[in-house]
Amino acid sequence: MSMIDDANITALSRFLDVNVFRSELVMSNMANVDTPGYRTQDVNFSREMERAGGNIEYASFSPVAHSVRGLMERPDGNNVSLERESLLLADTQLHFNLGVQLLRDEFKSILSAIHEGSPS
Repeated sequence: MSMIDDANITALSRFLDVNVFRSELVMSNMANVDTPGYRTQDVNFSREMERAGGNIEYASFSPVAHSVRGLMERPDGNNVSLERESLLLADTQLHFNLGVQLLRDEFKSILSAIHEGSPS
């Protein structure tokens, strides 16, 4: 349990966790573009957010990666597409920035409530 037990902050924190996890997967995919037999990994973002929402213990939440099917495979068995991964990385960064901004807004609201309730 955190010092600030707020559902919005917990949800945003988990949103950021899933985004960081996805960024790590995308970067790993990009790093393995020339590895024979490497299979592209990704995360089902909406499914992971549903799982995170139903998970009471924050410390026990961990996103799950899966192999991506349906991508064009090269003769060496590798199916990483740098174009796909670049787009996913940009998309993930935008989502992360949105999550950070929303988290900032939550903290501003808390600070505002604290300052309004303090004696002058």
